[in-house]
Amino acid sequence: MRTTALTPLLLAGLLATGAAWAGPRTVTAADAPRALPAEGPVQVQWTDPGEFSELRQSRNRWEAERGNWVVKLAEHLRKQADKQLPAGQTLEVTITDIKRAGDYEPWRGPRLDDVRFMRDIYPPRISLQFTLTGADGQVIDQGERKLVDSGYLHGNPRPSDTDPLRYEKQLLDEWLRRELRTDRSTAGL
Repeated sequence: MRTTALTPLLLAGLLATGAAWAGPRTVTAADAPRALPAEGPVQVQWTDPGEFSELRQSRNRWEAERGNWVVKLAEHLRKQADKQLPAGQTLEVTITDIKRAGDYEPWRGPRLDDVRFMRDIYPPRISLQFTLTGADGQVIDQGERKLVDSGYLHGNPRPSDTDPLRYEKQLLDEWLRRELRTDRSTAGL
């Protein structure tokens, strides 16, 4: 009788420690989201991160897939677009590829396996598809963009900015400034 009462407690303990052993979340996890929850005028989704250049071309795939950096970039994109989008317009974005700034250089030795080195030859790259719709429901602009910032190391970074995604976020910010500017006379300029 006593062992029967302990069984649920033991099972609960094993489940709890199993969750602790699971390790950090990865962007390729089966239960990882592929879109932000639908809310507001800006919708952001993404294709399978396992197919992103960041993972396919990484010299340290395990380190490259750790965390939820895709979600953080999508949230940043939504937040910034929300601020700049004229009233009544909607923006739908699908991120199709990401190559983060910097790369791993395993030849530097095992102590530096998880260090991302920033060099001009490793610029941030983001590919996306988008549709910008007016308040009347008419498509204002749509298309595919391949964003790259080859001079990402030569900008004016703030010394206090330690965000590991700062270069990718700057790339998205620049795209939004160009894409959503109100003085353009034709689509895509």
